[in-house]
Amino acid sequence: MLDTTAPTPLQQVGNFLVKRDDLFEIAGVRGGKARTCWAMGQGAPGLVTAGSRSSPQANIVAHVAKALGMPCRVHVPAGKLGRELVAAQAAGAVVIQHSPGNRSVTNRRARDDASARGWQVIPFGMECTEAVRQTAAQARSTVAQMYNQGARARRVVVPVGSGMSLAGILHGLAQAAFTVPVVGVVVLPCQTSGQVGTSALAQPVPTGSNRHRLLQTGARRSAGRHRTGPDL
Repeated sequence: MLDTTAPTPLQQVGNFLVKRDDLFEIAGVRGGKARTCWAMGQGAPGLVTAGSRSSPQANIVAHVAKALGMPCRVHVPAGKLGRELVAAQAAGAVVIQHSPGNRSVTNRRARDDASARGWQVIPFGMECTEAVRQTAAQARSTVAQMYNQGARARRVVVPVGSGMSLAGILHGLAQAAFTVPVVGVVVLPCQTSGQVGTSALAQPVPTGSNRHRLLQTGARRSAGRHRTGPDL
């Protein structure tokens, strides 16, 4: 059985340490979502998920289900299927479209479908405890990798979408008693100029506590400027 807690590489790139979680691969799909889906799919009779018409989640779940030898159903908004959904169909997924197709509708349809069939639901965006658990394990292993490599980091910088990876990283670093600052970065379009803006999101609580808190610090507008430093 695949060990989903096995550490992915930690690479030195210039002044940066880069955690290559994108190199985790199973069933032809990669990354943390594939890891979480694989763990959640163990022993299930089938998988059900929801997503947008362009999200890679449907394709990830479809390929994991195929590798596990089980059926897969995907609930998405009505409209032309994107590349990821076409690939999901090719892997054997049944795609069910809904109108209206807002997120709350497709999520509810997926949950109801899974409940009626007795299948495992894979939440939209992998927003679940298993995703936090899997990512926390990688964060703990990353701290061990740094110690083994004799490397140090002054802070951890994380791109933030749904926040699930950030939540897992914060839990894992706290469990490893690794207390450097953590910065989550969200990229948003500026409403007035179309430029790209960023928001810094996270910092650890003072040394000695095993919990972290998320802190919304406000958006800082930028026209593509970036600051570099010895980050992880």
